[in-house]
Amino acid sequence: ENILVSHIVVQVFSPGNGVASRPQKHEPFEQAPMYVAVMTYLGFGIVTLFGYLRDFLRAVGLEKCHLAQEREEQKDFIPLYQDFENFYTRNLYMRVRDNWNRPICSLPGPVFDLMERVSDDYNWTFRFTGKTLHNVINMGSYNYLGFAENNVDFLKTVADKVNQYGTGVCSTRQEIGNLSIHEELEGLVANFLGVESAMIYGMGFATNSMNIPALVGKGCLILSDELNHTSLILGARLSAATIRVFKHNNMHSLERMLREAVCSGQPRTHRPWKKILIMVEGIYSMEGSVVRLPEIVALKKKYKAYLYLDEAHSIGAVGPSGKGVTELFNVNPTDIDVMMGTFTKSFGAAGGYIAGKKELVDYLRSYSHSAVYATAMSPPITEQILRALKCIMGKDGTTEGLRRIHQLAENTRFFRAKLKEMGFIIYGNDDSPVVPILLYMPGKVVAFAREMLERRIGVVVVGFPATPITEARARFCLSAAHTRDMLNQVLHHLNEVGDTLCLKFSRRKYTSRPDLCAETNLELDS
Repeated sequence: ENILVSHIVVQVFSPGNGVASRPQKHEPFEQAPMYVAVMTYLGFGIVTLFGYLRDFLRAVGLEKCHLAQEREEQKDFIPLYQDFENFYTRNLYMRVRDNWNRPICSLPGPVFDLMERVSDDYNWTFRFTGKTLHNVINMGSYNYLGFAENNVDFLKTVADKVNQYGTGVCSTRQEIGNLSIHEELEGLVANFLGVESAMIYGMGFATNSMNIPALVGKGCLILSDELNHTSLILGARLSAATIRVFKHNNMHSLERMLREAVCSGQPRTHRPWKKILIMVEGIYSMEGSVVRLPEIVALKKKYKAYLYLDEAHSIGAVGPSGKGVTELFNVNPTDIDVMMGTFTKSFGAAGGYIAGKKELVDYLRSYSHSAVYATAMSPPITEQILRALKCIMGKDGTTEGLRRIHQLAENTRFFRAKLKEMGFIIYGNDDSPVVPILLYMPGKVVAFAREMLERRIGVVVVGFPATPITEARARFCLSAAHTRDMLNQVLHHLNEVGDTLCLKFSRRKYTSRPDLCAETNLELDS
């Protein structure tokens, strides 16, 4: 049995209360049996062959082409629509498009309502039937702490801010869009993270893509984890810095690149790099794995590099008090040069932040495109983040925030343990609320999503090119708002669907206690 395992054993304590965080032990990336990979490639091969056949039928006029194409009088122009680039969309994605972009018509809480739609032309267009699917269990939203809610009592302060400030600022922070609640939120974020200063932004994606070019440029080197989010990749490309990619969570690969960068310098000239920036995520959104933060911090100190930590999925979701992976590993936040996070997951809002030393934040206020040109964060969104953050920190006079953090951790470990018992191959850390179930074959991905919706369970399925071609998956996101009855219902249906579609590929044996699972035949990641 070939299993790749990142072996991490770290005993960490929450500062001030002496409560031990869970040790980070094994993150298994179990490989499916060989026949699964063969059938997956075969499935893609068959669909591709039929795609070429259908393209031929469209070319000779036997089948209607629904996609945009060049007009006859523009055939000699430089093409606007690259035909081969659209091959995957045209012949593969369109056949299964009903599994994505489903319109919901209610609060995206632990359950939601879904508008029923059907297609009469094989998913090229949809029409609504007028029916609504009620109380579909939501297993796809990033509502980790359940703050995406519509409780009138909880949202009273948000409504008050709408009455006071309106819904939009209509200006940048540097002009007349800087409100007192923006500065209050920045101070609270810095206090929560344990750093000197912080700055908030109206869009989480742009927090990465527009700030990284302000931090590094030509003559700088970016070392990026191979599974980093698209926003990090886009920011790195826009910066004009040299980019090198190291293997996911592999410290030997990272150190080898650091050593080479320090010893050899820039290509051709061999001058020292102006900056070396290591970019990682706290929790990786497709794998559910947790960054090996203590080891990365040790390497960045050893080689005098800078560290950029994206905590979009980890802030609020891990750690005894929700402070992210720094608290999970008991790492001093001041050891992280650039701390980034978003308010779109655990806080039930929108936007993001950059935090660190005051000099860093002051620099970004003047040189970040997202700070200089983007409209300031909406007042009700700002108040929603303030409300959620005060609840997490206990500044609202209750322990509701801690209760939600502990409930999320309990739901996560329960759900992961049950999936392992059933025989599914899942990725990620036991503390990660992002739980990918490997489905592999394209046909089974489609059947899984449709079958789960028939059972009133909303899931997110992901395939190529968002994942490797042989590792299509369903991604479950746990929430503190999920009750044990909801999770048991989901697990019951998962067990039935897993048997029906033959999705239980794991060859490991687990007991009812996840810490006592069989750990034989392990190949440690060197």
